[in-house]
Amino acid sequence: MPRLTDPDPNAIPTDVRDFLSALPPDPMVKMLTHSVGTVNLFIQLARAQFTALELPARSRELVILTVAEYTGCEFVAAQHAPMSAAAGVDERTREIISSRDIDNPYLSAYDRTLIRFAAEVVRSPRVPDDLFDQVRHILSEREIVEALHVIGYYWSFGRVATVLDVELTTVYGDEPLLTDETERAD
Repeated sequence: MPRLTDPDPNAIPTDVRDFLSALPPDPMVKMLTHSVGTVNLFIQLARAQFTALELPARSRELVILTVAEYTGCEFVAAQHAPMSAAAGVDERTREIISSRDIDNPYLSAYDRTLIRFAAEVVRSPRVPDDLFDQVRHILSEREIVEALHVIGYYWSFGRVATVLDVELTTVYGDEPLLTDETERAD
């Protein structure tokens, strides 16, 4: 059971309510709506991570699954299992991430480096120089910053889910949740 009640719909400003009406009903969106001043921005940032990154979708999903594992967020892991499959992450790789076997030789050098990077960012405030040098060889500077944004976003998302005990009710799969309609609040 969630630690917070659902927000009172009558207390949600009309512009926020209109923005959220384009999204499917979701327990995380409800929890995020307690912060009426930031929920739109938080969702728009999620949308940007699916529509505006140079970081490939498969890489983004590797990062998200790793953050979900290292933050203990079953909600994000469950939501992103089908999304990651659609982006090309196979079941074995998902199992390796969920078992924290991040040096597994099954992983390509690229995947191993990216997963180790995401795990280290979640665990520590600094990344060792040797790991950062490896990341510089596989990602552009833009992609490094984008990966950090994805890590930070899903760390925050994960903590909302775990601290507030948000229940997983629906796994959406790989269909787009954040359509162009979500732009109407701009």
